[in-house]
Amino acid sequence: MSAHISLQRRVDDYLAERRRLGFALRSRDTFLAGFADYVAKCHHRGPLTVELMTDWIRQGKDGQGSPGTWARRLGKLRSFVRYLKQFEPDTEVPDESIFGPEPGRVAPHIYREEEIVELLAAARQLGPHGSLRPMTFETLFGLMASTGLRVSEAINLRDDDVDLKHGMLTIRQTKFAKSRQLPLHPSTVAALSHYRRQRVRHIPTTADSPFLIGSRGRCLGQSIGERQAHRVFNAIRDSLGWANRGAHAAPRLHDLRHTFAVRRMLLWHADGTDIDQMMLALSTYMGHAEIFYTYWYLTAVPELMALAGGKFERFADIAGGNDA
Repeated sequence: MSAHISLQRRVDDYLAERRRLGFALRSRDTFLAGFADYVAKCHHRGPLTVELMTDWIRQGKDGQGSPGTWARRLGKLRSFVRYLKQFEPDTEVPDESIFGPEPGRVAPHIYREEEIVELLAAARQLGPHGSLRPMTFETLFGLMASTGLRVSEAINLRDDDVDLKHGMLTIRQTKFAKSRQLPLHPSTVAALSHYRRQRVRHIPTTADSPFLIGSRGRCLGQSIGERQAHRVFNAIRDSLGWANRGAHAAPRLHDLRHTFAVRRMLLWHADGTDIDQMMLALSTYMGHAEIFYTYWYLTAVPELMALAGGKFERFADIAGGNDA
């Protein structure tokens, strides 16, 4: 790198230029700032190398990422590196095929209402008998289904973030370093209130305590882990034997988030609501960095495509009638 212009300054200039061209790029701020910070912590001097870039990419998701995840991260980074090369000609540009092809989005499993009911009922049957554990996982799964939270957002809630008097959640510094407040349905408020009352009987808490707590051994009073949440969900899913309607290997915990968005849009369709007018609100509620992530839900599942097809057929009939 130039001795006079820092990598972060190049990142800022790149983002400013892209925004002048009309790109939002909100998620790129954090992404590229993370890369600049990594380079600084490595005390790297001289041109950026492919080895440096790939080492950083593999560290994403605490080193637990897949080649597909790495390929997506590489695609984002290559755009900036190509820009940087015009100012720093010795910058190495990684080949886009290093981690294999960048995967496309895969259709999720959209849960039917009866499947969510089965999931919550099975969570209530978890052991050990008389412990808080069954209610904790029932509350976690129900909260994700009713709000569309990411699992990381749900398990990182502090007690003070759950304002049941005003029916509001505060989600702090999440995936894209953004915070937001979410209004809750009265039925969700009632379920969370019930959990909080039961939790007090098992362990005292403070405003800074995790809202959803572990109840055994060293986990007593601590946040439940994300891996633990997935493990419990997967065990319940396998026991219930659902037919997989998505393109992943099996229904996932994250698909509760997709289901929330799709069900919300189906309800808007049924009410005759203008979807385009509501998409920004839904995108903000779900914490998407860019609205195109939310629009992807419109093409992700057959139910929504069937509604869109029906609307087009009615439009075509009207247009045809006018021509006659």
